[in-house]
Amino acid sequence: MKKILLPIILISTYFSAQAPAGYYNGTAGLTGYALKSKIHDIISEKNISWHYDGIQLFYTQTDLDKYYDHDATNTEYLLDIYSEIPTGPDAYEYVTSQLGGGSAEGTGYNKEHMMPQSTFTTIWYEANKKKTISDYPMFSDLNFIIPADARINQLRSNYPYGIAGTTNYYTFTNTSKISKAAIPNYPYVGRVYEPIDEFKGDVARSLLYFAVRYEGKLGSFNTAYTTSANINPTTDQCPLDGTEERAIDLPYIEMLKQWSAADPVSQREIDRNNAIFAIQNNRNPFIDHPEWVNMIWSETPDAIAPSAPGSLISTQQNAYFVNLNWTASPETDVLGYRIYMNGAATPVATTKSTSISIDHLDPSTTYTFTVKAYDKGYLESPFSNTVTASTIASDSYAKDLMITKYISGTNNLVVNNNALEITNRTGHEVNLNDYRINILLKNSQGNYYRADTYELEGKVGNNETFVILNPKSTLSCYTNSQAKFVTASDPMTFKGDNYVELAYNEFVTVDAIGTKYVANTNGNVSLYRKGSTNNPNTTFSISEWDSYPSNYCQNLGTLSTAELIASNKEFKIYPNPVYENIYVSGDIEKVKTAQVLDFSGKIIYTEKDPFRNKKNISVQGIPTGTYLLRLDDKVQQFIKK
Repeated sequence: MKKILLPIILISTYFSAQAPAGYYNGTAGLTGYALKSKIHDIISEKNISWHYDGIQLFYTQTDLDKYYDHDATNTEYLLDIYSEIPTGPDAYEYVTSQLGGGSAEGTGYNKEHMMPQSTFTTIWYEANKKKTISDYPMFSDLNFIIPADARINQLRSNYPYGIAGTTNYYTFTNTSKISKAAIPNYPYVGRVYEPIDEFKGDVARSLLYFAVRYEGKLGSFNTAYTTSANINPTTDQCPLDGTEERAIDLPYIEMLKQWSAADPVSQREIDRNNAIFAIQNNRNPFIDHPEWVNMIWSETPDAIAPSAPGSLISTQQNAYFVNLNWTASPETDVLGYRIYMNGAATPVATTKSTSISIDHLDPSTTYTFTVKAYDKGYLESPFSNTVTASTIASDSYAKDLMITKYISGTNNLVVNNNALEITNRTGHEVNLNDYRINILLKNSQGNYYRADTYELEGKVGNNETFVILNPKSTLSCYTNSQAKFVTASDPMTFKGDNYVELAYNEFVTVDAIGTKYVANTNGNVSLYRKGSTNNPNTTFSISEWDSYPSNYCQNLGTLSTAELIASNKEFKIYPNPVYENIYVSGDIEKVKTAQVLDFSGKIIYTEKDPFRNKKNISVQGIPTGTYLLRLDDKVQQFIKK
């Protein structure tokens, strides 16, 4: 008997109630790609990335059929949107244990990546053999991984969802089909999978979630083309267009918008969204706020390219990086700026700001830079002026990020106390989207292989440190809520004989724990980088580390007191000692975060944009004692009376 999924009336306040209070703070008043970027920041923070091998166990929380053939008491049967028949009994049903099959419909189910897994896999060549590595956190993100009949999943292959044309190849038991594409105004004429009307909105909102959640990485994914004009209409399959902001080709966006409007959010989606939030600590914003679909993809770009940025200069030259600044292009529709180095045809970096640090440079080397603006229509401006900058021979900064703590702790089915701490002492902010954690595992034949990888994301400031934990951690000094990244992916399942590395641009080793292709001896040990070690090392040397017992956990996630006090001091505080308010002089208008810390590194107080309308920090509620005031990456000591 059909259970009716009542469409939800599109009232913003109703949907907001599904998310915790304050979850979407900062989105009010935003539209277009600015809204998309803000939502990305919200739903990407402090996610829990589980291991792919076990996520089907969560389906009893996220995907039970309580809406069509069963009621709220169902604890067994899964809802498969590829085979569900809303108007009557299903041809077949699955329980969690029936993973597999594929010889025919009804023989088993798969974990289906609604955005194909090939979109975010990495190709690695080892001993002249091509290997495919899956990339976390995308690999196990439940927001777009659903239980689906294995046969339909196999036949869908990597084909996109779409509108079926008159040439039909397969029709399945619930009348979904694989046919030749007939998406309006879209040049792709290969095969598409068209779901039934009941679930087209579900599909649309999942794909749009992907476009928002992985902004900042979309340009590095395996898209078949970069602009609509370059589509091969027969073979190209991926609707991602290579851009970060728009993300998806506009004709395909129009189809998804129509699907989302025609099939409103259902109770099934609301329940699934809430369940996933409890599991991995983020939400699909288009289930909470379906009106955001139109608000984001509503840009109407003009056909006029922006003016060139002006007055490009190099404000700082160091051994491994240079700082660039320029004046903004005057047009209001500018999305960002692309930086070109040494006349290359492809940009070396992209930013939404008018300043940037270009890193991974060689000492004592001369470089040339120029900048272009791009707008909402992805039209590029002419080049700015060219600036020449020469790096110096050496400096006091680290040449790259470095692993500063490694904890190989209790590791069993229930507890995994593995942790990595990474520190930025490079002298500039670093874009983490270019970094990942890799690991070598050993197969049953005793051969080492590169396992799946975990990609970092976001940014880390100079003199900032962050922690990666396994979600099963029970460390005494640090919790999952404090960690910047929480993942059960392969790299965080290490047992001391593994080789683990911090890598840049996929497989360029930055820093290493252990040695490749041998059994290492870092089990049941905690390694803390010695203060005298100022740079990462691609070759592991135990002489750079202090060794402690398994599960040892002190000052994790904070720079040492000595490191904090030794960092750059470019401002002055008064009075000192202080009773109620610390006043700050110097160049403080651009300070983003003020923090008061005790000498164990514990954060006592945090304030965002502290000097927007004032020049003081209130310490009235802080007990007497000695503290540190940190303004972004600059620190000074003070006494509270």
